[in-house]
Amino acid sequence: MTRYDSSGTGDEGGDEHKPSVKRLNRDLLRSVTLLSAKEARYLVDAYYISQEDRKRAHNQERSMVEEPNVLVGWLAEQSRVLENQIKRALTPYAESHAAGRWMLSIYGIGPVISAGLLAHIAIEQAPTVGHIWAFGGYDPTRKWEKGKKRPHNAGLKTLFWKIGQSFMKFSNQEECVYGQVYKERKAYEIMRNNRGGNADYAKHMLEARNYGKDTEAYKAYIVGKLPPAQIDARARRYAVKLFLSHAHTVWFWITHNRLPASPYAIGHMDHTDFIAPPNYEQVSGLIEALRQKGW
Repeated sequence: MTRYDSSGTGDEGGDEHKPSVKRLNRDLLRSVTLLSAKEARYLVDAYYISQEDRKRAHNQERSMVEEPNVLVGWLAEQSRVLENQIKRALTPYAESHAAGRWMLSIYGIGPVISAGLLAHIAIEQAPTVGHIWAFGGYDPTRKWEKGKKRPHNAGLKTLFWKIGQSFMKFSNQEECVYGQVYKERKAYEIMRNNRGGNADYAKHMLEARNYGKDTEAYKAYIVGKLPPAQIDARARRYAVKLFLSHAHTVWFWITHNRLPASPYAIGHMDHTDFIAPPNYEQVSGLIEALRQKGW
């Protein structure tokens, strides 16, 4: 089964019949492994821009019920071809990194997301996964105050969101490990919410902001609960944080030939034991290192 990520569908083929967008040749594909991090980030951004262009064109085409314009359909097709070509280019980029190969082995993580993480994160500057979370906007203590510099990287934060969307999308697939984590966490969050575990936070939100009484947020907060959208977001965020913790462990080992000082999945996220990364046996020496630590 082909692994997809939320960054798009697989290449359905047929692009050779659409000459308007030039296809990548072998020389161009070989040069992909020489991309700088800045260039890779540019390609990742270009991919998502093309994806949004395709979606808008398709939506416009569907809205023209009586007489759809063939030019709008053509534009959507060109965006799709470009999307697939960029995704094709980013595959060897991700595969050229040992950490990228591990990421690609994870169901729900494809070449665009893998390349984006590789291009945005400098593992040498991340002794703990907390550094990665903070850089991607996952540190709630870092507030973006008006007139001040953004305290996180917007591109990386977007990738975190897309990772969560992917795990949610594939949560009904048993092969998607983090999709299962998302489902389990959502069930826990729903149970906790129904038992009043979020009452203090709900009260705080009502006092901090003015919500319209007809909004879903107000209807939930007024009875001491979180709205369904926030429950789902919490579950997705939990799964993403665990994935990033595992990615950090793998990547740190590959880079430094030693394990991080304190893996986050020990004593955190409701776990008292270390949770080994999926497919860790694919990373040379990692299984022995984990065993020596007794994890």
